[in-house]
Amino acid sequence: MVDKRTEIVYDNRMRCAIYARVSTTDQHCDLQLRELREYIAARGWKSGGEYIDTGFSGAKASRPALDRLMADAAKRKFDCVAVWKLDRFGRSVLNLSQQLAALTSFGVRFVATTQGLDTDESNPTAALLLHILSAVAEFERSMIRERTLSGIKAAQAAGKIVGRPKRVFRRDEVVRLRDDEGLSWRAIGTKLGIPAMTALDSYRQSPLCTETVAAATANPGGKRKRKKVAA
Repeated sequence: MVDKRTEIVYDNRMRCAIYARVSTTDQHCDLQLRELREYIAARGWKSGGEYIDTGFSGAKASRPALDRLMADAAKRKFDCVAVWKLDRFGRSVLNLSQQLAALTSFGVRFVATTQGLDTDESNPTAALLLHILSAVAEFERSMIRERTLSGIKAAQAAGKIVGRPKRVFRRDEVVRLRDDEGLSWRAIGTKLGIPAMTALDSYRQSPLCTETVAAATANPGGKRKRKKVAA
């Protein structure tokens, strides 16, 4: 509890960048962004920009928005980076250690708002907690992966089909529609009820008919050149 005679003073010249991340494209960063904006506004800090990665795992060291943030940090475009939780910034102990060391070398402060972590604190406890929590984040990721693999194995043992459903269609019909009728991959896919890329992959993998032989080199246009042979 703050004593009424104590006044909390924040540096209103601080430029604080926001970093938010979700692992899949059907998730949203709205909660993270709202709380981070409120955190910055409550301290009277200036916005140093928002960097958002959608559909990227925290285990990846390179992410588009994160790469831009680190490049801008090196140019001192902001003084602080705020994240909602440490695992939003990364789940690998090695990557986190390297990134936080880089921010420190740039003179950029790092704050995980919901966990009370702040690299600007002189108390070495903050640095210790950062390493502990980053290790926990990596352990959690490993456990999630292990549970997922176990679930897949259990489903397969129960006779369930895991993964993309198999497409049943005639490959020779793909070849005929492409070579004889000259249809596009999209048109072939629509006609056979399969994705256009499935039709293309099938065409590339299907063996040639016995009455034809392939040309020495592939046609850049995607069609096979055929040469009739005597029966």
